Amino acid sequence: MAARAPHGSNQPPKIIVKKIFVEGHGGHHGGAWKVAYADFVTAMMAFFLLLWLLGATTEKQRKSLADYFAPTLVTMRENSAGSHGLFGGESITDKDHYPHRAQQTGTRSMTIPVDAAGGNQVGSGQKGTLKNKAELAKEDTANFSRMHRQIEQEIGNNPKLKGLAKHVHFVRTRDGLRIDLLDDADYSMFALGTTQLEPAADKLLGLIAESIKGSGNPIMIRGHTDSLRYGDPKTMNNWMLSTGRAEATRQRLAAAGVPEDRFDRIEGVADREPMIAGNPADPRNRRIAITLLYRRGVFGQ
Repeated sequence: MAARAPHGSNQPPKIIVKKIFVEGHGGHHGGAWKVAYADFVTAMMAFFLLLWLLGATTEKQRKSLADYFAPTLVTMRENSAGSHGLFGGESITDKDHYPHRAQQTGTRSMTIPVDAAGGNQVGSGQKGTLKNKAELAKEDTANFSRMHRQIEQEIGNNPKLKGLAKHVHFVRTRDGLRIDLLDDADYSMFALGTTQLEPAADKLLGLIAESIKGSGNPIMIRGHTDSLRYGDPKTMNNWMLSTGRAEATRQRLAAAGVPEDRFDRIEGVADREPMIAGNPADPRNRRIAITLLYRRGVFGQ
């Protein structure tokens, strides 16, 4: 700062320079090395993570990890099914541009879903599985009608079973053909409170088994009871009874020649699905339901 010169003096004013020094503290001592160290630690963590993945995974898992970071699915598709051929995997006769040469690596039945758009003969061959679902349902419906008539006819021709005709009901459902074997106040398929088949019911199940064992339809058996309770539910209850009666029915059908692999589901529902909804205690709610299910499309069948 300049001071004012005294009056009458030609001396130049004095100049005073004030210097302020600020001492550095804390993070001002230079931090570039910390950034480099952090990068080094991060790289080491990534390296050790890579070593762990290599040692703790299978070849298939490592391939999946590699595909996640560098997808190869598109490349695989481009390089499969004869795509290196003259027409790039297509044929001049293909309606859906899918190859069918001897050197291809894929097949139509394995790679194109049955419900997808495709050629006119997709899955409809007699040995293909992708046999039309509508055709399978049509065959099953015809078989159900035939079995229905056969069972009714044999019951009518058997004097010992003729009286049980009113206890056998045939019901078409969305799952297939259900055969209901009903009790009433004068007749019961099983001994009271047990899973022991009565002689007439045993013969009836044998007749039904003869009629259905030649078909290929899966079988579901469901046991039902009325709502009457037991004194000690821990010893016996309607859940146990309905399930046990369904299993006893399965055993009788199997003993008559129905293959074991035909049984798709065996279950007991106690009194939860009464036929006479207004009176759960009605004896007609006690029944066995044998359902011939529609076939599923299975390869080669």
